[in-house]
Amino acid sequence: MDSWAALSTCSGVRGLIALNSNDTYYLEPIRGLDSLHHSLVSADDLPIRGGTCGHGHQTGHPNLLSGLLKPLHQRVRDTHRHQQTQTHHDARRLCCVVVQFYRALNIRVPLIGLEVWKERDECIITEEPNTTLWSFLQWRQKLKSRKKHDNAQLLTGVIFKGTTIGMAPLEGMCSLENSGGINVDHSDLPIGAAATMAHEIGHNFGMSHDHEGCCVEATAEQGGCVMAAATGHPFPRVFSRCSKLDLDNYFQKGGGMCLFNMPDMKDLVGGKRCGNGFVEDGEECDCGEPEECSNDCCNANNCSLKAEAQCAHGVCCEGCKLKQAGTMCRGPAGACDLPEYCTGGSPYCPSNVYLLDGSSCQYGHAYCYNGMCLTHEQQCLQLWGYGARPAHDACFQDVNAAGNAFGNCGKDGQGNYMKCEKRFDDAKCGKIQCHSAAKKPKGTNAVSIDTTIRTDGMEVKCRGTYVYTTQDGQGDLPDPGLVMTGTKCGEGKVCRDRRCQNASFTELEGCIARCHGHGVCNSNGNCHCNRGWAPPFCEKLGLGGSVDSGPVQYHSELTFTHMLLPGIHDAPYQSSHVSWAWCWVFCLSSWFSYLGSSSPSTAIRSRAPTTTSGSPRETRTTRLTGNLQSLAAPL
Repeated sequence: MDSWAALSTCSGVRGLIALNSNDTYYLEPIRGLDSLHHSLVSADDLPIRGGTCGHGHQTGHPNLLSGLLKPLHQRVRDTHRHQQTQTHHDARRLCCVVVQFYRALNIRVPLIGLEVWKERDECIITEEPNTTLWSFLQWRQKLKSRKKHDNAQLLTGVIFKGTTIGMAPLEGMCSLENSGGINVDHSDLPIGAAATMAHEIGHNFGMSHDHEGCCVEATAEQGGCVMAAATGHPFPRVFSRCSKLDLDNYFQKGGGMCLFNMPDMKDLVGGKRCGNGFVEDGEECDCGEPEECSNDCCNANNCSLKAEAQCAHGVCCEGCKLKQAGTMCRGPAGACDLPEYCTGGSPYCPSNVYLLDGSSCQYGHAYCYNGMCLTHEQQCLQLWGYGARPAHDACFQDVNAAGNAFGNCGKDGQGNYMKCEKRFDDAKCGKIQCHSAAKKPKGTNAVSIDTTIRTDGMEVKCRGTYVYTTQDGQGDLPDPGLVMTGTKCGEGKVCRDRRCQNASFTELEGCIARCHGHGVCNSNGNCHCNRGWAPPFCEKLGLGGSVDSGPVQYHSELTFTHMLLPGIHDAPYQSSHVSWAWCWVFCLSSWFSYLGSSSPSTAIRSRAPTTTSGSPRETRTTRLTGNLQSLAAPL
């Protein structure tokens, strides 16, 4: 990882200075002296409390500008006896560190919102992380109407049960229901919580916990990697090769569609400034500080274009000149995505659009949801590997009617497992049941829950997945063995909130009618016309595309199959997309107090499942398989 610094000049200079992945230092003013006197401490000596992520371990899951919105819980501010202004400064320093973590992946994370909840909590915040996460994510859905953002992270001073210090849904980025996470402010310094937040955002990006052999970039003594299941002392600073692979896989299958679009830089917390890497009002370009700028088209001193340059940034800019109109700048990623083309007048690719939710995919067996085609087949392949497929419907109905850790429709607000109702299609939205010849599911902590049932005179084997956590009494949330939100569970129905619910496709039906049978509908509700027909309504001859996609030139389609966007700054990880994640950090007044350091040696406690009683179908047996000896080893 290249050298970097994340510093604040409020009340003296403080922050991180990283020389490389192994040598990092923390600079801060010396208490009791004037702002000119500072101490420089090795990051290895910082008091960081250890802990674990509440997410289960799973591998096999498959970047962009992400606008972050961050709420701060009241207890953060009260327990540290900070003034609100100081709380904002601390939160922004935390976000600066998160930004630096993700720059190594070519992902930009501008902070576009910061809230401090002073009078009351806007969502339920308890010691139960499952309840807190779901309540926060429900609150975030309401927030979207008043503040546009891609991802929201809650920072709280409430200490969760067990060793959990953070939790977030896997592959939740851009999803209305799941794009966010919760984080405990477990350190006197913002660095500890920043590492946790980077970890939870990583889950939203589809990154699983690192398994053995993943983190070759840093030893445990150097802090390990960001996506380790447990964090201790010192804090992690780099992403592993496995995390990078997960990230690529996530985008290649259509994840993170919202992140291709530029956020409104007027919302950037901290105000505009030449040298921050974001092109704002009054700037023609911004390549960062003069010391780091490597852009041949931009004057770093005043953020203006150099002589003869037409542009400096963007995938539609090459050699300081705008690319020809009709050049494909973003190819379709997955079955539910649509291509975009340079306009000839802007250096940036048009905003990303994809098939409207409800559009048919996978030969009519699935619906597009947030730009992804989600199927039971795909999820079985992710969990079990090659050759896996969904089990008989009777497996879903029988196993998920148990309402225990091995068969359920998720958890209620108290953290108790819920039964799936047999008389509805809810069972297809609970624990996924597969057929597979593999010995066990993919992932270090994953074990197989094998159940044999008899139906229609035949014996059927059902294979579910259970992922052990690193803490007593805490289940995974979300459980990677649960069917994903947006998966088709019946005709005109999709899984939502662990129920098979009617999906309203009114907008889709109206749009299709306007396209005259010669196109599909994009996520803006506009027609994307087939080749030979012209937008906006595909009733006249033309080249195809939509009013959103940019003009089409077909020779360009022969050039690319999948475009990975280059970053604004050169970064060591060049295979990822440019991520613009708009994060809203909700700093829920959590503790900024010193909680002491610890080096956790948590063990995964394995429990053998009890055999459940038979269903009306005749007989049922349940068997747990997996390497339980390895599961009992410290993380």
